[in-house]
Amino acid sequence: MTSTEESDKIITRAIGEELRRARENLGWSRTEFVARLPSGIGDRTLLAYEHGLRQLTVTRLVELCHALGIGAPSLLGQALQKAQVYLQHLVLQIDLRRLLDDTTEQRFRPMLQWARTRLSQEPNGVVEVTPSAIRELAAFVDCSHDDLTTYLSRFTPDATSS
Repeated sequence: MTSTEESDKIITRAIGEELRRARENLGWSRTEFVARLPSGIGDRTLLAYEHGLRQLTVTRLVELCHALGIGAPSLLGQALQKAQVYLQHLVLQIDLRRLLDDTTEQRFRPMLQWARTRLSQEPNGVVEVTPSAIRELAAFVDCSHDDLTTYLSRFTPDATSS
């Protein structure tokens, strides 16, 4: 399998997991969810999407996200972040409380003060950090943009945090 095929599978699986999480957070069964869709897809098709066995078109992704009441860009970004792919171009969602609980990476200790300060400004504890902001923070921490992006991406909010 080529690396492109492997990336495709990882992304397809990650998007499916996010769709499933969003559906479950609403308390909907697959049957209840597909009944709300104008396209008339079946339970088995939704199951294949959620398990990453079948790729979604952009149009279908937008339709599913609309029915779930979430933005397709947000769901896609969260899926890519959790799958740890194409991170350098994403606006990362960071759960500040999870970051503050992390004591494993000493070289990123300066990020703890940043997280404490941001947490006082963000009551829900979740912030979005752009690639350009990560570049600035990386210069402050004295590490590469890629290293800090990879580190921060670990603190994706749970569906219940966002």
